[in-house]
Amino acid sequence: MRLELTRRGDYAVRAAVALARANGRGQLTTRKIAAEMSIPPRFLPQVMADLVRAGIAVAQPGRSGGYRLAQPADGITLLRVIRAAEGGTKPAECVLRGGPCDVDGRCDVHEVIVGARGAMLEVLGAATLQSIVESTASGRSPGIEVPSTAP
Repeated sequence: MRLELTRRGDYAVRAAVALARANGRGQLTTRKIAAEMSIPPRFLPQVMADLVRAGIAVAQPGRSGGYRLAQPADGITLLRVIRAAEGGTKPAECVLRGGPCDVDGRCDVHEVIVGARGAMLEVLGAATLQSIVESTASGRSPGIEVPSTAP
């Protein structure tokens, strides 16, 4: 099973984390974000436009411009950042058939996959940019509770 972000989603998460790290210390230029987070500079304007459109970042145009978070980092979830770059998170195809599920919209493993997807979205929705920045700085886990799968 592949659970991975597109390149655009990956770059959006990295850029949002860079803005969260700089939160309260001014704006970051695209050049600084690209260098700090190893994002190819040619992709960054599109990714930053996604974050601005979603209300995650604010752009200040001009020679001394740059980007900053539009609200405190503890109010921006990882799920929101991913959705800003990748759109909806609804699976497009059945994991068994590689296309739509049966006529009734369900396959044999539909409920299991839907439950797993829901648990993943719950964890991504609980992780804020602030919790990620703090956990990285302290070397600990972001403190997100993973839903139990035990019977």
